Amino acid sequence: MTWKLQAITGEFTGKEITIERDMLVGRHQDADILLQSADISRRHAALVLKDQQLWVQDLNSSNGTFINDLRIEQETELHDGDILQFASFTFSILAPTTTDIDLPEIEIEPISSATHDQGMPSIAERAVETPISRDGMPQQVAIPKPAPIPEHVNVQATSEQSPVATESPVMQEKQQQKNASVGLISIIVLIILAMVAWLFFK
Repeated sequence: MTWKLQAITGEFTGKEITIERDMLVGRHQDADILLQSADISRRHAALVLKDQQLWVQDLNSSNGTFINDLRIEQETELHDGDILQFASFTFSILAPTTTDIDLPEIEIEPISSATHDQGMPSIAERAVETPISRDGMPQQVAIPKPAPIPEHVNVQATSEQSPVATESPVMQEKQQQKNASVGLISIIVLIILAMVAWLFFK
């Protein structure tokens, strides 16, 4: 796990500082993170790693150490995204990514073949049992038996249907001849009436 400080202000702006061990912050030449500024104490603060967590402790500095704009008086735990400030120098805390953490291995138990004996056969077993034609179609597939019919259901019962009256072709032909005769008679009557009217008005 590797914690990082990303500088927001000061001469290190934009740079990342890796925290892999306990580190001293200050303007003393022996400081691990050397901040050359008058408002930084010689031994300003300490960054401490405990159980893969990062802590910060102010070392009685003149201008203080702040976390999210709050001045700290004692050792305080840092979290991802916190804003850590040493006097006028501001840093953003970057926690380790999940790829840096060793995840426990999960053992997967193999599925026993006995489960196939209790339930449906495996695909391989079904493929062996069912012969396939050259076209890839299954052959000799057993037809499932129909479900049993309940005792109170009478399968011999037939629904009563009312007979539907349908006209035979002979009846239809006679009807058409009748309609034609009526039409012809109507035309003859109209012609006679027209002749009578012509003679009358002549």
